[in-house]
Amino acid sequence: MVQNNPTTTAAEIARLAGVGRAAVSNWRKRHADFPAPIGGTATSPEFDLGEVERWLREQGKLPELSKMDKLWQRLATAGGNHAATLAAVGAHLLERERGEQRETAERGPLREVGALADELGAQALFDELWRRARLRATPDELADLMVGLAGAGTGAVLDPACGSGGILRAAVRAGCGIAYGQEIDEQLARLTGLWLALHGADGEVRSGDSLRADAFVDRRVDAVVCSPPFGVTNWGQQELGYDPRWEYGSPPRTEPELAWVQHAVAHLRPGGRAVLLMPPAAASRRAGRRIRAELLRRGALRGVVALPAGAAAPHGVPLHLWVLRRPVPDAPVPPAVLLVDAAAPGKVLKETQAEVLTAFRALAASEAATDLPEESWAVPVIELLDDEVDLTPARRRPAFAGERTGELLVRARDRFRAAVEELPRLVPDTTAADASTVPAVSVAELVRAGALELLGPLRAPAGADDGEPAGEDGEPSVLTVPDVLEGRQASGRGAGRLSQRIPVAVGDVVVPMMARQLTARVVTDAGPLLGHNLFLLRTHPAALDPWFLAGQLRAPANERQASSLSGTLRFDVRRAQVRRLPLTDQQTYGEAYRRLVAFERALHTVATLGAELIRHATDGLTNGAIRPDGPVTP
Repeated sequence: MVQNNPTTTAAEIARLAGVGRAAVSNWRKRHADFPAPIGGTATSPEFDLGEVERWLREQGKLPELSKMDKLWQRLATAGGNHAATLAAVGAHLLERERGEQRETAERGPLREVGALADELGAQALFDELWRRARLRATPDELADLMVGLAGAGTGAVLDPACGSGGILRAAVRAGCGIAYGQEIDEQLARLTGLWLALHGADGEVRSGDSLRADAFVDRRVDAVVCSPPFGVTNWGQQELGYDPRWEYGSPPRTEPELAWVQHAVAHLRPGGRAVLLMPPAAASRRAGRRIRAELLRRGALRGVVALPAGAAAPHGVPLHLWVLRRPVPDAPVPPAVLLVDAAAPGKVLKETQAEVLTAFRALAASEAATDLPEESWAVPVIELLDDEVDLTPARRRPAFAGERTGELLVRARDRFRAAVEELPRLVPDTTAADASTVPAVSVAELVRAGALELLGPLRAPAGADDGEPAGEDGEPSVLTVPDVLEGRQASGRGAGRLSQRIPVAVGDVVVPMMARQLTARVVTDAGPLLGHNLFLLRTHPAALDPWFLAGQLRAPANERQASSLSGTLRFDVRRAQVRRLPLTDQQTYGEAYRRLVAFERALHTVATLGAELIRHATDGLTNGAIRPDGPVTP
């Protein structure tokens, strides 16, 4: 849904006024006439943007607006809701990009749009206006997690309730081959389609009610990722009573979310995965227990994740993620389902993303996985098929013996100490230097000079969603954007649908074209193929050191040249600047960069092990399995 009255957060107020967050907090406490919150949560309130701007202006705290802010204010006051306004701008920008726009068409605000597009570029301008429109969408961190769990890789992704496109944007960031969406709000559907087109992403977005009028009725994809509407009892249960999508049972009127679950599974190829954001009640309501049981018996439901409160609206409710897979004909039914309880008080989504992904990868590698992250359990299906078929992770928590808690604590403590002791060795020794006289050269110039070869980014070919399921035996793995961001080995599927097969070699540097932060990785394992939305830079060994190149690409100055959309960067590696140094000096710097990467990974490991140590210690102290050393004072 679109917010008719634009809202703003404390962080955005600080940016608007050119002050720190603390100043905004002080204004709220000291000035009784400061606008009261109209939404959000107690820890992250939202305010009426118009009221805030009026207050800042009256207090003399509103600095001179930028060209972008002035343009948005003019567009926002021109009439209509923000989605319609932004869609009109997007259509105009797309026409300009395709050379279809007439000079006489640029009148009023559109003339300013054209002038600023010439200065910033159409994509950057559209992204900045999108951010100011503050359209509701699945938060980026949650959307990235959902897409990661779906594991689409280079395949096709569908979001049948795409709203303003938050999940589809995450799929594009992750390197999906083609993105499909459907949205009941015609303006939002048009807007999401324009975003895909302006960013050169292959896909199609149609308007309409996905349950009553499926726009992709014959389409089968590798992944369905969706945040469906909750609690809509008028979803079409009567007219859809005998719909072929209800393979696992006809959903009761009070179980619309189970209709969306089956809609998602119906659109999957055999072996394809679906991830849906669900209300926690869907895991335990009696009306849905027969469908839940059938999903379990036939191997369609693979896991349930209880998220921390605040992961998405409604922010006070710890929502669930359901992970599903379309069964492969004649394949055995998996014996266990993964339940993850990440909803502990005080937890935030960012801290749990890696653990959730690790747990599902471990279960995918072995149904008998025993080395799962804490708060994750592989529960036998037979244990879940009781009278209630309750899938709430917290209610299926296994009981560990006290001795087991003590063993886990000792092991976590030893691993934590070893990791901490390793950190000082990884920090490179450095001294101050004067870099002002060192010239720089762009990547494009290095390519022209023959110092490196630039390959990619790959685009999905027409019809990339057709053909055999991804992940056939014998196919090489595909290096994806999430693999690069997380510094892990290639995990993507769908090599057969790549428009070009480019093997990745040791020493290659890979850079995501679109991500939430600029990342450059040096490949250390040969064999996989280059996935979508990745630049590959292959250096000439006599001219350029790959570790030096990767370190230079990550410079803040290079990141600033990228455009942003709600924390997303679109990076053109050709424009990146690299200092011109002799090869021997490059190798010295390259070794320092390599050690920094190792240090970065070690820090992540220490943080993960520290959190695990805290959980085990808390558990042991609480259940009496361990006690503090020394006397206990009353």
